[in-house]
Amino acid sequence: MAKNPPVQADGYTTVTIYDQPYHLTGQDPDHIRRLAESVDTKMRAVASQGQTVDSLRVAVLAALNFADELAQAQRANGLDVKQGHARAKDLNVLLDEVLDADRKTGS
Repeated sequence: MAKNPPVQADGYTTVTIYDQPYHLTGQDPDHIRRLAESVDTKMRAVASQGQTVDSLRVAVLAALNFADELAQAQRANGLDVKQGHARAKDLNVLLDEVLDADRKTGS
């Protein structure tokens, strides 16, 4: 696994993922480095289990692995994205109603 020291130049953090350098922007170079290391590790694990050397295929399979891990974590924590969006929409409607009522009464 390649180490990713947070090298900043011109507002970019340079990291290496699967032997390719990337110049990324963000508020926290250490966070970017940790994410890059996680992606690099996942891609190398996927590559070691398969017979593909195509980095794009390895990246897609790694992304699918991350998506599966996220879905499992959401289920384990009782999170349902669709329910969350519906709840946010309901709260947005309620907020609009309160704000409209305030505007009408001059509050």
